[in-house]
Amino acid sequence: MALCFFALAIVLLLTLDSDYASTPVSAASEGVQITFGSVIKLMHERTKFRLHSHDVPYGSGSGQQSVTGFPNVDDSNSYWIVRPTPDSSDKQGDPIKSGTIIRLQHMRTRRWLHSHLHASPISGNLEVSCFGGDGESDTGDYWRIDIEGSGKTWRQDQRVRLRHVDTGGYLHSHDKKYNRIAGGQQEVCGVREKRADNVWLAAEGVYLPVTESK
Repeated sequence: MALCFFALAIVLLLTLDSDYASTPVSAASEGVQITFGSVIKLMHERTKFRLHSHDVPYGSGSGQQSVTGFPNVDDSNSYWIVRPTPDSSDKQGDPIKSGTIIRLQHMRTRRWLHSHLHASPISGNLEVSCFGGDGESDTGDYWRIDIEGSGKTWRQDQRVRLRHVDTGGYLHSHDKKYNRIAGGQQEVCGVREKRADNVWLAAEGVYLPVTESK
């Protein structure tokens, strides 16, 4: 596992903005702060599945790239880059406060975690997909971080909900699983009500240290 984190850190170093030279740190213990530019896996609290995507389209709904919950920890298709919105003053290395609007970019395919009013394939809730790319993003990619409890900034050991700005749906998963194309993987969707199944935690990843104020 340590070798996987080290390899990911090397890849990340090659893609960092030119004005940022700090060394990323692998998150191996609780309490690590999540900052913009960090590469993380999101773990569904109840089922322990990781938020996952791959270059396989939905066979219904939008037909966009599918998003699922994946049971295994060691899978490179479960890494997401935490990005600010284009009109934000937030920059790489900044901490993320509760209420901040973020985007999650799938590291492998470069598409954005997205939602809209299409129905999800299994439960008929709001579909969650991946869409766009490095030069293509819209408000359908915007998610608000809501930290559970008294914490003010997002840390690895904190329970969070991600609420989709356009639809009001919380990022949600459950033990309803696909049988064919994504066999054994579980549905990820959007649900407008607060439920136990819309709680996530930051898990494995490479976390950029907080940028020192100048």
